[in-house]
Amino acid sequence: MSNMEHGSMMCQNEVMPRTRGRAPDGKGRADALSREIIVSAAVALLDELGERGLTFRLLAKQLNTGLGALYWHVANKDELVALAADQVLGQAFTAAPRPKDGAGAELRALAIAVFDALDRHPWAASHVNAPPTLMNALHLLDRIGTLVAGTGLPAERHFAVSTAISYYITGVSAQIVAPRITAGATTSRDAFLHQTAEHWEKLDPADYPFLTRITTELRDHDDRDQFTTGLDLLLNGLNTTADPRPPA
Repeated sequence: MSNMEHGSMMCQNEVMPRTRGRAPDGKGRADALSREIIVSAAVALLDELGERGLTFRLLAKQLNTGLGALYWHVANKDELVALAADQVLGQAFTAAPRPKDGAGAELRALAIAVFDALDRHPWAASHVNAPPTLMNALHLLDRIGTLVAGTGLPAERHFAVSTAISYYITGVSAQIVAPRITAGATTSRDAFLHQTAEHWEKLDPADYPFLTRITTELRDHDDRDQFTTGLDLLLNGLNTTADPRPPA
């Protein structure tokens, strides 16, 4: 080989683009495996099988990849479920309508959108935690705070009011939705409520006057109505520009 030919080959080698390395055990798929793809597939499996039914082996089979490729992107199942719940939250945040009636109306629409998303994906309810640390949970709190700041409330109350609304949305949603997961393995929601009502009916009315009186409402109540009732009570405080705290 002449020096000229050797030099020409070196130049060609120098300008050839480098190929990006793939994750271990990736099986050379044309469509690069990403964390987003893995999390989306996990959401689908969680919807179908619940948290107990989700395994990395099943997820790898679903994605036609190896376990090593999954662990390259996600450390363990706890992280995967947390990311899946955050994806559900992000979809709700993105899809939430933005009414033109002011910050209070937008906060209400945002809160209901999150509740409805968790209602559709009940496994996610207990994994949307406060204080938030994952991306979409942070976006949610930031949006709530931005809207609260636009209501006219004193600036020194923005933190307390914003976090209270955030905690209500995530915490109350979890309290309403999550019990279905516990009950769902053996009984339906209606059967679970019926059993709870029967237990309350056996209580002594002298010790539990309220609980023994509202067993019919417990059996027949609508979860979304229960959520929005408390939400409206909370948001009504935003209708005034005064400090919502009672005078000392």
